[in-house]
Order: sequence, then C-alpha cells, then structure tokens
Amino acid sequence: MSELVKKLSHGELPVEIVLRPERSAGALKECIARGYVHIKFTSTQGGTELGVRLDKEACDLTADFEKGTGKIKLVGGLTLDYQKVQCVAKIDLGSFAGSGHLIPLQSTDEPRPS
Repeated sequence: MSELVKKLSHGELPVEIVLRPERSAGALKECIARGYVHIKFTSTQGGTELGVRLDKEACDLTADFEKGTGKIKLVGGLTLDYQKVQCVAKIDLGSFAGSGHLIPLQSTDEPRPS
C-alpha cells in the first residue's frame, strides 16, 4: 500500500468538493446525478484531488439542495496508486467542505485470508 493511501486512510481528514466551472449546490446535484464527483483532500502537500464514482445506495443525500443547506455523505470507489479504495466524505452544502477518509479494499489479485 502506498504512503498516500495510508495517509488518507487514517482518521478523518479535511476535504472539499471541487466543482467547475461554478461552485453551487445545483452543480453538485448535477455531479451526483451523473454518479461522479471530485473530492480534494486538502491536508496533503498541494492537495489530492480524487475522482470518485458514487455508490448512490451508500450515500446520504437528505440535505436541502435548493437552499444549499445541510450535510450530505458521499461514498464511492476509485483506484489510487494501484489500490482499490472506498472514499467516504461528509460535506456541508454551505461551504462545500467537510471531512473524509479512504478505506483500502481487498485486491482481487491478492490471496484472501482464510
């Protein structure tokens, strides 16, 4: 496992949602509808921006997107440094920031413990 995966897997770390061209609750809602968001871990040198394919069933999207208030939980998968991981981020819609972490997943290439 790479040092970056280890670092992002330990404890809750500061994150923010990356939205282009505009940073709005509506733009975030569109990204969620497409099933793909960019989450930036801001505590690494220069920040680490990850593209996350959402697992919509695992997400909690009960915030008020019209007013841009409340908190959401985004959960999805990606591969970082050849390691499959799950990203979990809790985001405040007012600031587009929050906390998150990675969960390393068992690789299908490695033998599983019995």
